[in-house]
Amino acid sequence: MTSLPLLCLPYAGAGASAFRGWSAFCGPGLEIVPVQLPGREELIDEEPYRDAGRAADGLLPGIRRRLGDHRAVALFGHSMGALLAYEVACRLAALPGMTVSLLVVSASHAPGTSRRHTVTGLPDDEFLDGLRRYAGYWPAALDDPDFRELMLPVLRADAELHERHRPDGGRRLSAPVLAVRGADDPMVERTETARWAEWTSGPFTSAELPGGHMDLVNDPAALLRLISDAGSVPGDDGHRTPSTASLR
Repeated sequence: MTSLPLLCLPYAGAGASAFRGWSAFCGPGLEIVPVQLPGREELIDEEPYRDAGRAADGLLPGIRRRLGDHRAVALFGHSMGALLAYEVACRLAALPGMTVSLLVVSASHAPGTSRRHTVTGLPDDEFLDGLRRYAGYWPAALDDPDFRELMLPVLRADAELHERHRPDGGRRLSAPVLAVRGADDPMVERTETARWAEWTSGPFTSAELPGGHMDLVNDPAALLRLISDAGSVPGDDGHRTPSTASLR
């Protein structure tokens, strides 16, 4: 059986290593393909993106090379990565012969939805305090002043990309979309997750898993089971009413 590539787009401040070890939780039907963003890890010297559309355009050639002969692909993005995954999915779906089998968006508002709290443009101390309070996590590495100074430009760029994302209003996917949130996530409400249904003409499913904003990616076993099950579901049956799954 040929595995379905699952392109994984990281959350703000993270790199491709955020998905290290995910393959251990996947069955033979999924192949984890982490996507690296500039400004972190082995691409630390490259300028980070500040615009999701430009990021998707810049990432697309490398993604196409990594897909090789695959003509079907699934995408996953968490928080900021969900918006990037949506933009990349739109571009892949427009390629002749390429099928987006599934878009999984995790812990994210739908495109065009204003976030309740923003940190773009704040002075350094207020910016970092805002990340601590509103981003739902604080990597221990940021307690190191040298590392914090190194990562601050990347965090600022990621926050701007996330908070100022403005999608093309006429661009909708026809691919199935699965929107997932943590049941205890204070940053993304259930109603905000449901609005992803507006961005596809294909089947839409929303699901809740136990935990908060970061638990879905820090302990991905249940999430990947959900993705594997969704990836095996056949295409659009024309029904546009969002369904909801709750796994507790």
